[in-house]
Amino acid sequence: MEVSSIASKNKELYINEQIRAKEVMVIGPNGEQLGVKPIKDALTLASYAGFDLVLMNPNCKPPVCKIMDYNRYKYDQKKKQKENMKKQREANLEMKEYRLSVSIDVHDFNTRVVNATKYLQKGHKVKVTIRFKGREMAHNHLGKDVLLRFAEATKEVATIEQQPKLDGRFMTMILAPIKEK
Repeated sequence: MEVSSIASKNKELYINEQIRAKEVMVIGPNGEQLGVKPIKDALTLASYAGFDLVLMNPNCKPPVCKIMDYNRYKYDQKKKQKENMKKQREANLEMKEYRLSVSIDVHDFNTRVVNATKYLQKGHKVKVTIRFKGREMAHNHLGKDVLLRFAEATKEVATIEQQPKLDGRFMTMILAPIKEK
């Protein structure tokens, strides 16, 4: 079988006159097997049905061709690919981390809330962390209060995905954007 340069560059399937095999196994438009046919007969069947003859598997003996609407097939493939990319993007949402302290000033707190709100509106998750220094470890309830205050300030665009949790000297909380229906 001779390789057509047009189809191989675009990584598309061979169609109609691009197929260079002498005999092919033909599959009908509804999935029924029509048997092994000479290429001219297969092309005649495809044109009679108003479809294209598409080479599905060139590695078999004889190669397998299917009678189908090729443009519709390409459209469906692109649609599936876009859907898969969309799912992949949703799975790979970024997470931004904001670090606070127990004794954070009001203006610094508000600045971080505004930035986190913008980030959450884009559909990303936010991880809020507090690092306890020295004697602050004895008063970790103050850190939890700061985190809950942060969650309260962003409640219009976010929900708490993970409640504040103490891990060593760090207390973390994860906020996720609210899903729109």
